Amino acid sequence: MSDRLEVAITFQVPGFDLDVAWSAGGGVAVLFGPSGAGKTLTLSCLAGLITPATGRIVVDGRVFFDSAAGINLPAQARRVGYVFQGYALFPHLTVADNLGFGLRDRPRAERVSRVARVVEQLGLGGLEQRYPRELSGGQRQRVALGRALAIEPALLLLDEPLSALDAPLRRALRDELRQVLSAVGTAAVVVTHDFTEAYRLGDRIVVYDGGRVVQSAPRAELLWQPASESVARIMGIPNILHGTVIKATPDRIQLRWRGQILEAVNSPTHSYLPPPEAPIAFFIRPEYVRLIRKDRGPADVTHHMNLMTGVVVADEDFGTTWTLRIRLDAPGPPDQGDYDLQVEVPHLVYEILEIERDRRWEFSIHRGSIHVLPA
Repeated sequence: MSDRLEVAITFQVPGFDLDVAWSAGGGVAVLFGPSGAGKTLTLSCLAGLITPATGRIVVDGRVFFDSAAGINLPAQARRVGYVFQGYALFPHLTVADNLGFGLRDRPRAERVSRVARVVEQLGLGGLEQRYPRELSGGQRQRVALGRALAIEPALLLLDEPLSALDAPLRRALRDELRQVLSAVGTAAVVVTHDFTEAYRLGDRIVVYDGGRVVQSAPRAELLWQPASESVARIMGIPNILHGTVIKATPDRIQLRWRGQILEAVNSPTHSYLPPPEAPIAFFIRPEYVRLIRKDRGPADVTHHMNLMTGVVVADEDFGTTWTLRIRLDAPGPPDQGDYDLQVEVPHLVYEILEIERDRRWEFSIHRGSIHVLPA
């Protein structure tokens, strides 16, 4: 699929330089990263609210901006729908009037027809004469999205569209928003600093940090193959650890960590083989660490890889799961402050194994769940 959206822009404000380049095909592109990384500034450049210093913006083959060619379409000529953070609905206008706000210059019949289509598309029937104060959070979100869609935009921009909601409603509306964006088929760019939200909404995730793009990838690739340790930390991945290489081959890496020898599957995307004794960063997802049951005899080394022992020094109840912090039975300071590994177990497993009472455990880590990070 050819790219529907091509962005390569620079922009300077006192104390901050934006210099980003990325592209996306159909579907939803998410700009993800910490606050102040330049995500909303990029949206403003896409919408024509701010003019970049240099660069080029192309949407579906139509040039919005090209500094070299002297092209800079005004905002009203770009046909961009913008859903602002907090929705920015007009409190004195009804739902119908909010939906039709961007169509004020169109003939009345066309305006009525488009509003009716959006009402049907987003399930807003019966709410047309209500005011924003009379709507639920989810209904306000749909009205804001409908107002952006009513102009039949070439590009849809959403700036932190769920930030105004409380956590339970946010989770529910995140999935609803994903369904709506998939159904309308309009190229969309969403800004968020929440990785779960980015993963649930996006087809491609563009990671921003300090005004730069540090990785741009399909969401599944990003989840399992962060481009660097810094990207993994921005994503909030637990258990980012450091060891040294013992031996590296195209399909296996042996490494030394906290006095243990671990074996990991080498990623086929890694063309570079680190030499022996080279420092190496890797991560282990907490849900992939397996506690060994004590009522079934010694662990079978043919079935359990990377066996270790340690003690649970802290735990935290998250309702359906427990997070354990384990310190290895190994000399020297733990890798993560006062513990070495964060481990996630289902609530039922926590109760069955009586982890609250029994704090010392043997555990294993499958070689395929140790992910080596590129240098």
